[in-house]
Amino acid sequence: MLSDLERKVLRILYNFSSQRNRMPTKPELERTTGRQYQDIKSALDVLVQERYIFWPDNPRLDTIVILEGWERDTSMPKPKPVISSNLDYWTKY
Repeated sequence: MLSDLERKVLRILYNFSSQRNRMPTKPELERTTGRQYQDIKSALDVLVQERYIFWPDNPRLDTIVILEGWERDTSMPKPKPVISSNLDYWTKY
């Protein structure tokens, strides 16, 4: 589960990449999050560890690749699929 800052940074990265076709710069991240770059850097490191983003050239923000744009929902288990056949139509009618 991501913290609020990590979730916020992930959403900012996703929105910048989809709407502006680029990654934000350091001043833009500081302005949009309201935090200093040291806090943002630690949030980016957690996103890399949790495999939400891929960051090959660590100091450069323009090399970030988003692997998942939203936080994973691990709170509820997925329901098992119901398997039905044509036979159900004829026998339960």
